[in-house]
Amino acid sequence: MEPKVLPIPQQAEQQAPEPNDASLAQQAAQGDKRAFEALYLRHHKRIYALALRLGGEPSLADEILQESFVRMWHKLPQFRGESQFGTWFYSLALNQALTTLKKHRSFWARMVPDWQIQQAPEHAQHDDGLLLDRLIVRLPERARLVFVLFAVEGFSHEEVASLLGISTGTSKAHYHRARELMKEMLS
Repeated sequence: MEPKVLPIPQQAEQQAPEPNDASLAQQAAQGDKRAFEALYLRHHKRIYALALRLGGEPSLADEILQESFVRMWHKLPQFRGESQFGTWFYSLALNQALTTLKKHRSFWARMVPDWQIQQAPEHAQHDDGLLLDRLIVRLPERARLVFVLFAVEGFSHEEVASLLGISTGTSKAHYHRARELMKEMLS
């Protein structure tokens, strides 16, 4: 009886592990444009979704997205890796969004009547999956900001109040108002 010959396992192709965000941030901070592009590809959808919900219109979301990545590029040397890169960048993008909205609010308040600002964009699709986003766009700005930060992004009312420079009670009131307005829109 011949001994059984066991096949020799072939080595799987060794693929270099995909770099994590922290190492990409370090490389991008040193001027590596490919590392920056990789960070963009990993994070642009989440930041755009935040910007669209907060800003309420695609052109403003595009502006916030672009300004957020420009700001990130300039601030990369300050990233120390003490927190997750995604958390650090999200916070930076959120602050950028609030700054951009404040800048636009003062411009549009002088140029466009309130009733035109509150209209939902014409291109909004009628897909049930986008119903929440369509309703959010129609909320008054403060109620929209609080609703998105609290209900969609998961911040506490204390955190929302701190981010927006309002009291916790005011945050709760705006959230309640947003919910009531959305209920009315659904009925």
